[in-house]
Amino acid sequence: MDILWFMPINPIGVVDRKVPKGFTESLGSYYSVKDYKGVNPEFGTEADFKALVTKAHDMGFKVIIDWVANHSARDNNWVTEHPEWYIKDSTGKMMTPFDWTDCAKLNYADTNMRAAMIDAMKYWVTNCDIDGFRCDVAGEVPVDFWEQARLDLEKTKPMFMLAENEDHPELCNKAFDMNYGWGMHHVMHQVAQGKDSVNKIVAQVMKVDSILPKYAFQMNFITNHDENSWNGTAQEKFGAGENAFAVLTYTLPGMPLIYSGQEAGLNKRLQFFVKDTINWKTADFSPFYKKLNALKHSNEALWNAPYGGTFAQVKNTEPAKVMSFIREKGDAKVLVVLNLSATPVSVAVKGDIVNGTYTDVFTGNETKIQKKEPFTLEAWGYKVLEAK
Repeated sequence: MDILWFMPINPIGVVDRKVPKGFTESLGSYYSVKDYKGVNPEFGTEADFKALVTKAHDMGFKVIIDWVANHSARDNNWVTEHPEWYIKDSTGKMMTPFDWTDCAKLNYADTNMRAAMIDAMKYWVTNCDIDGFRCDVAGEVPVDFWEQARLDLEKTKPMFMLAENEDHPELCNKAFDMNYGWGMHHVMHQVAQGKDSVNKIVAQVMKVDSILPKYAFQMNFITNHDENSWNGTAQEKFGAGENAFAVLTYTLPGMPLIYSGQEAGLNKRLQFFVKDTINWKTADFSPFYKKLNALKHSNEALWNAPYGGTFAQVKNTEPAKVMSFIREKGDAKVLVVLNLSATPVSVAVKGDIVNGTYTDVFTGNETKIQKKEPFTLEAWGYKVLEAK
């Protein structure tokens, strides 16, 4: 892996803290930030975090932290020191974003608030040497703020910026490198449930390609903290096809995410407001992900925009069940064939573009592929073939 994303490390607000049903106490939502320049004491100290970042850098990682710019906790010191920095209703009461009643929405019409927010972001870059931010509900914050923040932050060091948003691709014009592939995630889920055709996946690739700038890309995922906690585990959503769809997240255009526990077959919904531990002995998918990571690094055809290769759908004899495509850049070529159904298939790929000798990424075996020559894929089976 290259980038470690830490969810919010700041102290959590206490006022109006949410308590989930069935519990009498709560750790609160880590997206209810009490102090933008503080470290949650449950995790340690700022010195501990600095040491962690230094160690991660020594190991070759980049580190980004979650940033909540749309709202703060209701007991953030800004509430009392700068009440004008918050949006209020007709009665003068601070507005709550969505149903997040433990939070207060910030007022981006106030230039001083904007400056303070950028200053807080700079704090973590200059004091702890982080490499970027994952920005929560980025579409709720004005684009011009993010663009100014990126400009100011880059005066210290290059940044990697991830927007939790898909509806506003203009965020990626200047401010963000990557946004969320929610649309692809939902399409993959529908295909896994047998409710959509595999062609919808290709259509989604084309849609994203037509919207995003050529130097931006999406984060592909089969799960993340929101999906896991609120909508279901990867097993619930993809069943026995979990690994097949994970292969897609690595081989389609975009950058893959591994959420905590995904490499260990996390099979429960983690509680959002209370401590909930991961059983790291459920399964071991690390060899599987190591192979995909190695391929993603070594094969230019799978690199992220604007450096990666083209995407081209390859027709096959089982179009209702099987997705096949090629990623290609110069001499680098990866042919991917996936059976996205619960029944085994005999399938042949079509077109001269597929002809050649490949190495199977998962078995290491040499494989010759000729158009119209069938081969068998088990239920939810896949072949990831690297041209020799």
